[in-house]
Amino acid sequence: MSKFIIKGGNKLKGSVNVSGNKNSALKLIAASLLGDSTTKLENVPVIVDVSIMAEIVNELGCSVRGIGTNNLTIKPKGVNTHIIGKELSGSIRTAPLLIAPLLLKFGKAQITTKGGCSLGYRLLATHFGLLEDMGAKIKKSNGGYLITFKPTKKKRDIFLEEASVTATELGLILAAGIPSETVISGAACEPHVEDLAEMLIKMGASVEGAGTNTIRIVGKKKLKGVNYTVAPDHIEAGSWAILAACTAGELTIENVKKEDLRMICAYFSHLGVRYSFPTNNTWKIHKSKLKFDGKVKEFQTRPWPGFPTDLMSPFIVLCTQTLGQTVCHDWMWEWRVFFVDDLISMGAKIIIADPHRVIITGRKRLEGDKMVCKNIRAGMAIVIAALAAKGASEIDKVEMIERGYEKLFEKLIKVGADVIKVD
Repeated sequence: MSKFIIKGGNKLKGSVNVSGNKNSALKLIAASLLGDSTTKLENVPVIVDVSIMAEIVNELGCSVRGIGTNNLTIKPKGVNTHIIGKELSGSIRTAPLLIAPLLLKFGKAQITTKGGCSLGYRLLATHFGLLEDMGAKIKKSNGGYLITFKPTKKKRDIFLEEASVTATELGLILAAGIPSETVISGAACEPHVEDLAEMLIKMGASVEGAGTNTIRIVGKKKLKGVNYTVAPDHIEAGSWAILAACTAGELTIENVKKEDLRMICAYFSHLGVRYSFPTNNTWKIHKSKLKFDGKVKEFQTRPWPGFPTDLMSPFIVLCTQTLGQTVCHDWMWEWRVFFVDDLISMGAKIIIADPHRVIITGRKRLEGDKMVCKNIRAGMAIVIAALAAKGASEIDKVEMIERGYEKLFEKLIKVGADVIKVD
């Protein structure tokens, strides 16, 4: 295990380069198995989750080179099993996406997890519902699930009751390998869904409507390997922007997509965060006097293009440093707000209204404390809080944060953070 020892109070300055989108990279690795030749992925974030996904693909018989670097070379021809190994797949949520290429190759796929069925049918209900609507059959088997599938030329019209990102991506990958038409309505619209669609188009599939709630796919039985660059991570970009604002700093954030930041910027504007875009790929956060303008009843997550749930934890820290009373509401995940007990122990004035909502009264100078990372986004949030706090903080299990943020320690040092990493 690793920990950060952080002395807060420094005004962070300089520039930071945003890494490739974690959520894109994981899905692109799965999609690469559809190709009949090598796929090369560039701008891949060097994080634990990507390494795990690559190792799972290796276990399937694929050849993945470049693990631990920003460039992966994936040779899919060696895939020789329909079974997704439970040891690694139990530690990453995107393993079910590998079901799609295995169904196309073998007509069946077996997925298990650590401790048997820890994924649970309920958490996979939208995914499995999509597969069944596309003609797959699913049954419990060996502590997991066996999915069988025989593609037909029949047009498929799929409706997702929940705009699940992973279910949408699962449908995209499966449909891309079937030489007939599939329409997915109620689809998720996130940037990583668009990124996946762009790669599938480059591989030879026809995809229309990615980025909207209705996606039309006409697949091909034979797709080709491609060279593809992973899009930048808008969640990481937003996290650095919040970090700059909370420390009264000034950061230039490089390698962003301006169009992916519109809702994030809208919420920032209500809190007094000053920013500009010198170019479409450069986001500059200026020194800001944080004050809530009172024009929003509550800051709420919602499906894209709404405010992303993955940024809510850092956003709550931003609200603690903003003058005024704010309400933050994440209706998507009931556990998202519970990390605020760490902020309360640091002196923040926060009331947990219910499992989805917190009421924050700012501006409150935080005090350093000892904390443990609970998940990727909550971990990043308490790092931001520690950097804004008075005194020293000790944050344990920071490898949890490093699952989603590439070279976090090195980037913090570069912009002037007083942080020591202890392994």
